Amino acid sequence: MAAATVRLMLLIYLSESLSLPVVRQKESVCGYQSCHATKPGMLNVHLVPHTHDDVGWLKTVDQYFYGDRNDIQHAGVQYILDSVVDQLLKNPERRFIYVETAFFYRWWSQQSSSMQQTVKQLVNEGRLEFVNGGWCMSDEATTHYSAVIDQMTMGLRFLNETFGPCGRPRVAWHIDPFGHAREHASMFAQMGYDGFFFGRVDYQDRLRRMLAKEQELLWRASDSLAPPMADLFTGILPNGYNPPDGFCWDQSCDDPPIRDDPNLEDYNVDDVVERFLNIANSQALVYKTNHIIMTMGSDFQYENANLWYKNLDKLIHYVNAQQSNGSRVNLLYSTPSCYLQELHRANLSWALKTDDFFPYADDAHDFWTGYFSSRPALKRYERLSNSNLQTCNQLEVLGGQASRRGHFGKGDSHTLRRAMAVAQHHDAVSGTEKQHVANDYSRRLANGWQHCQVLVSNSLAVLSGSTAERIYCNNLNISMCSLTESSKKFSINVFNPLARPVTWPVRLPVNGTAYVVSDARGKTVDCEVVPVSQATQNVRGNRGFAVNELLFQVQAPPLGFSTYSVSLLQDGPQANFKRYNGPKSIWNKYLKVTFDPDTGLLSSLANLETKQNIRLVQNFYWYNASDGNNSASNQPSGAYIFRPNSSTPFVVSKTAKTEIIQTSVMQEVRQWFAPWVSQVVRLHADSRVLELEWTVGPIPIDDDLGKEVITRLDTDIESSGIFYTDSNGREVLQRKKDFRPTWHLRQSEPIAGNYYPINSRAFIKDDEDQLTVVTDRSQGGGSIRNGSLEIMLHRRLLYDDVRGVAEPLNETSDIFPDGLVVRGRLLLSLDRPAKAADTHRPLAQGMVLQPLLTFTEGDLHPNTRLEFSGLQAALPPAVHLLTLSQWDEQLVLLRLEHQFQTWESKVNSQPVTINLQKLFSTLEVLGVSELNLSANQWKDEMTRFDWTPQTGEKPLKKRLEDTSLVEVTLSPMEIRTFLLRVDLR
Repeated sequence: MAAATVRLMLLIYLSESLSLPVVRQKESVCGYQSCHATKPGMLNVHLVPHTHDDVGWLKTVDQYFYGDRNDIQHAGVQYILDSVVDQLLKNPERRFIYVETAFFYRWWSQQSSSMQQTVKQLVNEGRLEFVNGGWCMSDEATTHYSAVIDQMTMGLRFLNETFGPCGRPRVAWHIDPFGHAREHASMFAQMGYDGFFFGRVDYQDRLRRMLAKEQELLWRASDSLAPPMADLFTGILPNGYNPPDGFCWDQSCDDPPIRDDPNLEDYNVDDVVERFLNIANSQALVYKTNHIIMTMGSDFQYENANLWYKNLDKLIHYVNAQQSNGSRVNLLYSTPSCYLQELHRANLSWALKTDDFFPYADDAHDFWTGYFSSRPALKRYERLSNSNLQTCNQLEVLGGQASRRGHFGKGDSHTLRRAMAVAQHHDAVSGTEKQHVANDYSRRLANGWQHCQVLVSNSLAVLSGSTAERIYCNNLNISMCSLTESSKKFSINVFNPLARPVTWPVRLPVNGTAYVVSDARGKTVDCEVVPVSQATQNVRGNRGFAVNELLFQVQAPPLGFSTYSVSLLQDGPQANFKRYNGPKSIWNKYLKVTFDPDTGLLSSLANLETKQNIRLVQNFYWYNASDGNNSASNQPSGAYIFRPNSSTPFVVSKTAKTEIIQTSVMQEVRQWFAPWVSQVVRLHADSRVLELEWTVGPIPIDDDLGKEVITRLDTDIESSGIFYTDSNGREVLQRKKDFRPTWHLRQSEPIAGNYYPINSRAFIKDDEDQLTVVTDRSQGGGSIRNGSLEIMLHRRLLYDDVRGVAEPLNETSDIFPDGLVVRGRLLLSLDRPAKAADTHRPLAQGMVLQPLLTFTEGDLHPNTRLEFSGLQAALPPAVHLLTLSQWDEQLVLLRLEHQFQTWESKVNSQPVTINLQKLFSTLEVLGVSELNLSANQWKDEMTRFDWTPQTGEKPLKKRLEDTSLVEVTLSPMEIRTFLLRVDLR
């Protein structure tokens, strides 16, 4: 079929079923067309009525929506939207913007059809405008790019299908996140946004930018994507996101209203006008054009919108009346997109920025770098939930309709999608919420996974031909699984969500001493039984009874599964293994790890393939968290702020008690540093990476000291004060101690001021060696000393940091009443710098998307399919299958990404071509159309404002390839998004 015919058929089908913007609605005057006229030669002040509605923070999502628990915070989102709509209808000049689709979706679903039609009219006239449009306003430091893309896609899809083109936001709006990631700007640019506005920027950076009139800039957010693909105009708002002092007219504010009856004694119009003109003219001095923006609103405001609008109407009237007396100030109701349009019309050149906005400090001793690591258990659970969601989405596609309504009931991926979307909020995965709200986020994720398990079971039943009950063991990290602990025979289905084959170590809690394991082809797999460590027994308490662990390696094909059978050979309490007390080297054919015989600490790491050998000393330390007393700023550490009392951390122990276990499958050194800190240094057979499994907690506080626990790796690598971190799991940025690329830093906090978010990896290097650390969750870290990397693992604090949460970060639970115990993994690789990315790129993807293990008891049915791959062949190493998700009954959303930067790899930093029709083994691709990154616009119809950097260059727009979209080419760091019309083969 001709490419043009396929495209036309798919467009017709999509426009009918999805309401995607194929043709602009002629009757609508929304967006840029709906902006009020400005006055040339005057200072135009764009007043933007808005509310900032956290999707959970001090109250849960439900409590915020309904207005419950107002004893904590007076806030009720449903009343805000009710009130705003009512007030917009009273005056067509008024404007309002709304951001958080999670709340709007809920409110919309409760409205009558007549009210919905009224709101649509407001949207079509540009009086109610959506900005940002994601399910939430995501955090930028601790979120993974895949989860951000998902939550943006979900919010924008709802707006698109509900309101059409007029519901599409033109502006990204992150007014509250605590620092800003370059990858977020890159994603927003690829989603089609014309500009990006935020409120928080480092106090030193802001001052410099004010003096230079560079609070509005062009952000070049990728060093691999050709400009302007990742270029994004970015504006820093003047008052965070609050109104100017003295001009807050919400029911939560104390500023006096405009009293405009001249017969009254307290008439104040002249005073209000004078004060406003002074503020406006002062603000204009630090911005570049004759247009300035003022955010008229704040947290959960406009519950009584009449208060705001009545006073704003008067403000506009009386200030503009002064124009007849020579005033050059013009006020108007506006939106961020209307303001942006005027900046674009100015046709100026703008300062160019290529780094990011981390770390963020609002004062000399107030660095918001603690939240990079706050609530590490929630951060890990969110990352694991993302892996589960991607697996659920993939299996929904591969299993077809039967996965949604199959043998095990009605499957549902939407519950977990919404829970994950909410978890991306900047007070969710960031760890900056109250404890009861963190519990609610976790509950939502757990509930979502339960719904997805039905879908997964249905899909695996279809693909394997077996309807046997599937068991999900969610506590394998602490050796708990009732089936494996008690059963004499069971099978394991290993589903691999990656588009390349994987080898994965499996550890199952058992009580036998000998087992036989067979793979899908009946071949016996090497396995060993070792005792459960004392640390694991302490963590799980009375919740598990396995005394041993069964170890073996599994392999799974790309986007598919393999099945392993396990049978008990010998029962009994004691495992037979080689055990040594005292330090000793461990090695395989790729790596050698040496421990100091006197201290029991790691002392060196060698890559036997490349003949590299570095000194590597690893230990655990803690910073004494400042309580705010006896310090220059009275600023304590808290959920947001990292403020150590000293630049020198305390060592947990200078020595470690050790025990070495060596088997044919795995070698490990178990280390005990203190009753609350232990670690297993683990080297698997045929592995090129070293695993450090750390367990920290309960952090002791009987000395009345809050503690921030780190692990530090000290090497002889000559890193020269430079290290590297990823941005939201994608592109890597260089970091330098006590340095900022865009201003001369006055460093006031030598530790906290050198911490950066580590979302998936960090590394140090010199000309010969690169040591890369891959993390299993978002964490904070730095390179405080030459050749050193430190990563914060856990925090327990006794004081609030006075940023609004009003409770200390002191996590306990029913299971851990004495303080939370957290377990995690770090993966270490040692490579030559030129080839290091070839190792750490797939390694990090494998940490994010881990195989899903499901268990069935007893013998498998003879006709059970034991192995399956959803792909005809594995994707090339440079290409990652980012998204495979059911869009509707006949459409599938597919995202493919090139996961290497241009400079990273001689082999893999090259363009790669993929044939979409030869991609899947079970799906026949009938039609293909390309969308933008957030899947709410056709790629070839997406247009954005052009901006000129002060360098004077005029970057050309990327030329769209004129192909049938059967074969697609991916350049380094490029993500391409497709809608596929498919049939099951």
